[in-house]
Amino acid sequence: MSLLIVGTVAFDAIETPFGKTDKIVGGAASYISLAASYFYKDIELVSVVGDDFPQTFLNTLKSTGVKLNGLQIKKGEKSFFWSGKYHNDLNTRDTLDTQLNVLENFDPIVPEDAKQPDFLMLGNLVPAVQQKVITQLTKRPKLIVLDTMNFWMDIAMDELKKTIAMIDVLTINDSEARQLSGEYSLVKAAQKILAMGPTTLVIKKGEHGALLFNKDEVFFAPALPLEEVFDPTGAGDSFAGGFIGYLAKTKDISFENMKRAIIFGSAMASFTVEKFGTERLIGLSAKDIENRVQEFVDLVQFDIS
Repeated sequence: MSLLIVGTVAFDAIETPFGKTDKIVGGAASYISLAASYFYKDIELVSVVGDDFPQTFLNTLKSTGVKLNGLQIKKGEKSFFWSGKYHNDLNTRDTLDTQLNVLENFDPIVPEDAKQPDFLMLGNLVPAVQQKVITQLTKRPKLIVLDTMNFWMDIAMDELKKTIAMIDVLTINDSEARQLSGEYSLVKAAQKILAMGPTTLVIKKGEHGALLFNKDEVFFAPALPLEEVFDPTGAGDSFAGGFIGYLAKTKDISFENMKRAIIFGSAMASFTVEKFGTERLIGLSAKDIENRVQEFVDLVQFDIS
């Protein structure tokens, strides 16, 4: 059994109404790997960084059980960098700077001993790069989960649709679901997107929770009302990491178990937003996660006599 995670390991600089950071560690695969590592230990990471990237964070990943054989470190080059500023609602943001650097010519190479993963998590990346990873595998995984964003819908819709046809679970937010499907109703949007190939769709709605769809069923998971939200960056990736990590741990990809995975994913996302960057995802205890999941359960448990 193994879990292969592909995505960016990068630098971010973030400004929210509650503070501002200089360059800190970010990137989809950083969040996904950290969140997944609390549930599952056989994780392979495929990504790329420059030689400016801190070894301390790579050591942190290794200490959680993430293998870095598929991480390319480019000598004399800089890591991917993104800078953004969030508005007061924390749901909208402006990109201030994007420097592709090593990502511009990233050619993902899956290590030989990672070419038969049971689970594949494709973090937000160029759709053509995500396809390259799938085609390198020598056995189809039990489950392929794909995360993407509106940027690729704007500039690479045809390639994105090709990638979507190759996967099992798609995770996107509500505005992306509407853009991808051309439908305002999320129920109609889900039907159109499922017709593109995936068997399951997760629509993330930020502070309003998440929806899980297959052809016949719908499930809604709430978001936890938090007293302090500092930084929503990486929340969706942490959600994806908790989701795939829990499924890998339980080895059960039924819709019923995906309902539970959504709650665990939501719990990991709720930790992430409490501090800037990846900081809050490092050093959590099993009890922390158990208590947080129980808060989600308590939020929606009620009896009707």
